[in-house]
Amino acid sequence: MRAALAAAVIASCGSAPAPRPPVLEGVGQLVTAVIDDWDATRATLRLWHRDGGTWVADGEPWQAVIGSGAAWGAGLHGRGAPAGRKGPVKREGDGRSPAGAFALRAAYGYADKPPAGTKLGYTAVDASWQCVDDAKSAHYAQILDRRTTKPDWRSAEQMHRDDALYTWVIDVAHNAERTPAAGSCIFLHVWAGPDTTTIGCTAMPEPQLAHLLARLDPARHPSYVLLTRADYAALAAPWGLPAQ
Repeated sequence: MRAALAAAVIASCGSAPAPRPPVLEGVGQLVTAVIDDWDATRATLRLWHRDGGTWVADGEPWQAVIGSGAAWGAGLHGRGAPAGRKGPVKREGDGRSPAGAFALRAAYGYADKPPAGTKLGYTAVDASWQCVDDAKSAHYAQILDRRTTKPDWRSAEQMHRDDALYTWVIDVAHNAERTPAAGSCIFLHVWAGPDTTTIGCTAMPEPQLAHLLARLDPARHPSYVLLTRADYAALAAPWGLPAQ
């Protein structure tokens, strides 16, 4: 009788949802960024690679700067704060760098060719290339060439700036679904110095970014994790993060 009742309940409710795969499943290279707290503007970065099931540090850690603090973004971990964690949520124009786990996509830069050894897809940009940050645009959160796209936006980031900050750029797949106003145009790029901040990106010395470009391999699904120190400690086991 109990077995029949259980079968009836399963039939009426449907099968249980499939469990969510691990956040870093399939990721073979990882850049970690750890900050002291949600309002910190300096981060410690490190590159890792998987050796079997073990994370191995690829070189020494280095310093970087972020925006006016951090806030939970939308990425491989889902959208907003993971279960049991707290903190602000990333919104367009808040100046905060997105926290969470994110795939690393294509590279962009001023030079005709990227640093030697670069495997990520690379696009050399000029003044016509922009990243749309107008949440009302159909092209929100896209990097594109104005010469091949009819503009419907009122604001956008210039991908070829008048300074050296975008000499090299790695596109961080934050808000990959392009949810309006959830945040756009998040990059790893060159910093203006150790005492500066960004408007939501992560910035570092040019030689370090060039080295990173030469090491990342799209076949290994490189990803980026930015977390506060407390959240990193709490999520290290469930996310399978390397020990800091």
